[in-house]
Amino acid sequence: LMIEKPDKFLHDIDLEKVSLSGLQLTETVFGREDEFTRLLGSYQRALAGNNEISIISGQSGTGKSMLAYRFGRVASTNGGLFLSGKFDQLKQSTPFSAIANAFNEYCNIISQNVSLNLTTVMASKLQAALGQEAFHLVKVIPNLRKILGNNIESNDLIDTQSW
Repeated sequence: LMIEKPDKFLHDIDLEKVSLSGLQLTETVFGREDEFTRLLGSYQRALAGNNEISIISGQSGTGKSMLAYRFGRVASTNGGLFLSGKFDQLKQSTPFSAIANAFNEYCNIISQNVSLNLTTVMASKLQAALGQEAFHLVKVIPNLRKILGNNIESNDLIDTQSW
């Protein structure tokens, strides 16, 4: 159709005459109030000292991201730290990619906002807890290297290179 009638489709547009009203998005997430209430409950229990993790799942286009960011604003406003990770279909071969993304974001926040002394203490504790597994974690959580430093080695490196 465009080839047959290019003047109908290819022309200059007077931007002053174009309507920019379009679709107006609001903060309201329709049909997600129950989930939002459960997230707030989980947050309140965490503030009371319980260990909590919340995972939002569902089909694409159902308001998961909007729900998460709405909750994130509430948590951040109250002094909480909101981390999110989104599953990327292009990275299906990376196990737990959404969780790895969230921890990668967390490591970046820590590296930018924590004193050098505290970062050194954290690095020492993480190295002790992770041992040589740190090498593998840095592959999926690259910002972990900002905390641990560049001295991450693995005995497995020699084995895998000899294949």
